[in-house]
Amino acid sequence: MFIFDIMKGVNERQLQIISKLNENGFVKVIDLCKELKVSTVTIRKDLTFLEKKGILFRTHGGASNQSLYAFEKPVNEKENLNVDQKSKIATEAIKLIDNNDYIILASGTTIHYVSRLINGFDKLTVLTSSLFVSIELCENEFVDVVQLGGIVRKNSNSVIGSIAENILNEFSCNKLFLGVDGIDLEFGLTTTNLTEAILNRKMIDASEKVIVLADSSKIGKRSFGKIADLEAMDVLITDAGISNKDKKMIENQGIEVIIAF
Repeated sequence: MFIFDIMKGVNERQLQIISKLNENGFVKVIDLCKELKVSTVTIRKDLTFLEKKGILFRTHGGASNQSLYAFEKPVNEKENLNVDQKSKIATEAIKLIDNNDYIILASGTTIHYVSRLINGFDKLTVLTSSLFVSIELCENEFVDVVQLGGIVRKNSNSVIGSIAENILNEFSCNKLFLGVDGIDLEFGLTTTNLTEAILNRKMIDASEKVIVLADSSKIGKRSFGKIADLEAMDVLITDAGISNKDKKMIENQGIEVIIAF
């Protein structure tokens, strides 16, 4: 009965739009106009009608079968999302850390997973904005921890603000491990909090190599605060859910993509 109610009033042309959407995950207005031989006004009205029914999400120039916007979630909720993928991504990230490295671990649940796996190094220096990471590493006698100061952002249990940004001016690290909320192939790397985005930008400036950790659900999404353009990223570690198309587009920009299986 529920499905019947949703589809009530949907015409043949709109059913074709839904079919294309299910097939490709997205549709473009200009393509639908050519294929269905109707005006852009007609297609836009169709998409608006289908969006109101909860069948699709309108985007610039088309529509998607899922929201392309990443909204903020509490850290305890994030901890329980895509756990298997995050664990595998963290395992791959650890392979990129060497003895005597000076690394930055930003905030986020995937970064926290990385900190849990740090062990067996003779010497390592970790600079972090995450309170979780500092607590995780403070008992490891072979790891020197530098905790950034500033305003505590309770939603992520990390620090943000000008104090942390100014402290970063005093450091130069060879690797940054950065978690993000969205990777839009045109807009770039984003996070839900603008102040955190600014701090992440400073981390990029303080690092020789930028390694982004993001499960595939974040690819194709964007959020409120822009961190940097895609080209700021040297390496992306993600899971097998990334599409071949997205992987190739990212690699074509000179970025190494590591798939965590």
